[in-house]
Parts: sequence; C-alpha cells; structure tokens
Amino acid sequence: MVVSEPAELPFPPAAVPDPHAVRVFVDRALERARELGPQLPAPGEGRTAELWRTLSELGRTDLAYARIIEPHLDALAILHQAGREDLVTDHDTWAVWAAEGPGEPLLATPTTPPGGTGAGGQPGTTWALTGTKPWCSLADSVTRAVVTAHVTDEHGEPTGHRRAFVVATDHPGFQPAPVTQWTSHGLAEVVTVPVTFEAVPAEPLGADEWYLTRPGFAWGGMGVAAIWLGGAQSVADLLWHQLRHPRRPVDDAAHTALGQLDLTLGAARAVLEQAAAAVDAGDAAGDRGAAWALRVRRTVADAAETVIRVVSRATGPGPLTGDPAHIRRVESLQVYIRQDHAERDTAALGRTLLALAAEDSARADDAATTGPAATSPARATRSAAESWASGTPRTVPGAGAAPEDTPW
Repeated sequence: MVVSEPAELPFPPAAVPDPHAVRVFVDRALERARELGPQLPAPGEGRTAELWRTLSELGRTDLAYARIIEPHLDALAILHQAGREDLVTDHDTWAVWAAEGPGEPLLATPTTPPGGTGAGGQPGTTWALTGTKPWCSLADSVTRAVVTAHVTDEHGEPTGHRRAFVVATDHPGFQPAPVTQWTSHGLAEVVTVPVTFEAVPAEPLGADEWYLTRPGFAWGGMGVAAIWLGGAQSVADLLWHQLRHPRRPVDDAAHTALGQLDLTLGAARAVLEQAAAAVDAGDAAGDRGAAWALRVRRTVADAAETVIRVVSRATGPGPLTGDPAHIRRVESLQVYIRQDHAERDTAALGRTLLALAAEDSARADDAATTGPAATSPARATRSAAESWASGTPRTVPGAGAAPEDTPW
C-alpha cells in the first residue's frame, strides 16, 4: 500500500482573519480596558474577589476580548505596586511582556545621560533596551508596555539579574516583527510577535528581581486563571442551554455530564474565592503566594480541559463542526490555558509545599528553643499549607492528633 507524503496532499489554506475586523475588535477591547482601569480595584487591597469575578465575566463574554483587556489592568496594578502611578495616563494602553524564549535575551544597559540626570531631569541613570523579546502580544496596538529584560553593567556585561521596565512603543528603535500566520482560530485577534529593540529608552520599575518576587506576580497569574474559568463556563453554557431546551428526552448520560460540569466548575470557582481571601488577608506573599498561584492555575486549567472533554462527549460533533461561536470558545480556551505548564507546575507546587512545611517546622523548633515570647504556640504549630484551609482544627475529638501536618 502506498501512503502519500504530507507534502503531496492538497491541504486547503488556513483561513486568514480580516485585518480590518481584527483592528476594530482590538481597538474596542483596548477602549474598554481604558474604561475599566480606573473602576476596578487593585489586587490585594480588600476587593480581590470582585476583581477576579469581573475578569471571569470578561472571559465568559469572549476570551480574546478578555485577553486584550487583562494585560492593561495587570500593568496598572504593577505600576501601583511599584509606586509609579505617575506613569499612568488616561490615553495610554498597556501590555506586559515577561516571557522568555530561546536565543539571545533582551538586554537592559544603564547609560548615564549628559549632566548625570535621568528621566524628568532628576539625578540618576537612564536605561536602554537592546535585543529581541518574544511573545509580545498587541505590540502594534498598545502605546506602552511593561517589559522584563536581563540587566547588564555599563559595559554591556550581564549581571545575572532581571528587571522590569516601561517602554513607549512609538520609539523608532521599537520594531515589531511582521505578523505571521496564526493557524488556530483561538485568540486569533491577539496578534503576538517578537519585537526587536534598538537602544529603546526604558524607565525601570523596582529593583533587580522585584518584578518576579513581588506578591503581585502571583496575584496577576491568578487573575489570568479567573479569565480561564470564565472561558470554561462559556463552553459549558452550550450543554446547559441544550438541556434546558431539549429536542429529545434528556437521558442519564446527559444528566451525568451536567453534574460533572457543576462539580468541576464549582471546585475551580471555590479555589479562586479562597485564594482571593488569602490575598486580601496578607496570606499570599512569597512562597505562600507562589503556592496559591500554582494551585489556582493548575486547578482551573484542569477544570477547563475537563469541561471541554465533557461537553464534547455530551454534544457530539455537531457544535465542533457547525457552531462557529462554540469552535471559537473551545479553541481560544485550549490556546489560552497553555500558559499553564501542566505537570511541571504540579511538581513545582509539591516542592513548594514541602519547602513551606520545612520552614514552619524550623520556625516551630526555634520558638520552642527561645520560649513563648518569640512565637505563639498556635502560630508555631501551624503548617505553612494551612494558609488556604479554613483555620478549623484538624483533630477529631477522641481520635487524637494527626501524626504529621498535611496541606489538607
């Protein structure tokens, strides 16, 4: 039997989105981002659940729409956390570019300006970015961006540190690559390309490593997961509407599918709500914040994949072949949740939990050595992982204490 090589097969060309329609869509989303910026709370200031519910609602409306709005809101939160609200204007639109890729990294080099003054005529150092940054979404649409770069000294020698900077996209040294084919229908409007920087002036945000070590880094990652949840809900909506208005009797297979969706989405929503409470209570900073982010993102990403599978099995091939809106939702969700690192993040969560437990054990040992003045008994015996639990005792009357603290 002769099997044709793939190159011999007459594959039809992939559909190319209409550039004008994409531009209109992006512009409307960015306008909405400008409107929402002053209205929504910053994470960690008592209203995190409200913020994340809004992000979920945006994701349920349309994932590409939410994917355009979220970086603008994240950038505003980053500027707030850095104490640089002076950089915020009513007319700017923002992106955040922190991804790394193969090849030479984007470099940030300090340059002392004439007269020894920095931006705004203030004493200090200016910075210039040179190199290529991959995965820059909406590079040709936003006016400013928060971008991470590898720091060098004034001679261009790497220091081994990374730092966040603010750049303007209208500088002649800011050069987005030509748009290449985006085969998937998912997030097709979120045009993403590498950008070459040629001595682009940059305003630093925080010190070296501040961007990656601040509590808000984990909080922003959980905000993205809130959008994933909304996208998963929009996929599940199809089955709900079919069963609420059935064309034939609803059987137990359909009931089971609906029940599975409720359990899956309810669990994902609950972990987001718990995480929001932890953020606002000050219990989601440092490694605890990292654990929360890993837990939330893994839970929601797994929930999204479960929803796609359950809905597909329950509804058959029809929606995936004849319902453009459903196809868009599914493909966008599949692309978006690949920001999650799957089993690698699950392993990272396990490592983080054990490290936190070891830290708490060491703290308890120190407290036992130095006496009650250093640490209260309740604090000394509480495990790191209990920060997401309800705070109720784990012992059952008459059963004795568990032999060792566990996260659950």
